Amino acid sequence: MQQYVDLFLEMVAFRGLTDNTLKSYKSYIKSYLAYVEAHLKKIPDDVTWEEIRTYISFVKQSRSLSDRTINAHISIIRFFLEYVLHKPWDRYQLPFRKFDKFLPTVPSQDEARHFIDTLPNLKHKAVVALMYSAGLRVSELCNLKYSDVSRKDMRVYVARSKSRSDRYTILSNKALAILTKYWHQYGQPRQWLFPSTHNNGAKPIVSFTVNCIVNDHIDRLGWSQKINCHSFRHGFGTHLYENGVDLLDIQRLMGHGSINSTTIYVHLASNRNGFLKSPFDSAGDAHE
Repeated sequence: MQQYVDLFLEMVAFRGLTDNTLKSYKSYIKSYLAYVEAHLKKIPDDVTWEEIRTYISFVKQSRSLSDRTINAHISIIRFFLEYVLHKPWDRYQLPFRKFDKFLPTVPSQDEARHFIDTLPNLKHKAVVALMYSAGLRVSELCNLKYSDVSRKDMRVYVARSKSRSDRYTILSNKALAILTKYWHQYGQPRQWLFPSTHNNGAKPIVSFTVNCIVNDHIDRLGWSQKINCHSFRHGFGTHLYENGVDLLDIQRLMGHGSINSTTIYVHLASNRNGFLKSPFDSAGDAHE
């Protein structure tokens, strides 16, 4: 089966995906091909639609996967059929699953400030302050270089974001003050803004470390809400909208490929419903 894996990865590589995406794709296709070999004892070319559906049911039940993850498995199999086996995809044979959409938990503006203010480690405080104040993804934060932060223009340059495009986002005055203090106390790093403590700072801090910083402080504060690193990025967008910033500006600052991704902050904003009046309350005003 290795020749199928190699050809699949070769075709995926043409799409120019990130290393993390490639790892996920490789894991999914190896799982499928292992099932074909061990359970069906066939070559992939001879697998029927019924057998593919059986595989999808198998991975869902045996691994308790979410519907989103199941859809990812289906997408990989579709790519494999079309680009490796050169077979047409029939969406009526294997439809994508519907899944529930939940609003993420977002800290309030006061909670975000309190979280940052109470971080005991200056480097950790600088990490979270910049992540929240500029609306950065964890991967974007980790890959920031010293030269990406512009005091003159008060903006942060984000290279090769999730949408495969560069962008600029805002640099907070408060975050800059914390960053400046951190920079002087932590050896004035000139390459990576937040270098790893390993390898003499030759590599940047990794996402796992940032996640640990946030999770450990949540435990320290005794918060029960489900907040993670991405909650602070959502907080950035939500709080901008609460403060009256236009959705198109928020889309630009956050690097969303579609405005549809940005409209979630309309639902998350805490103060918008206060300006609205139910038609049930206003319907009888004229008769009272």
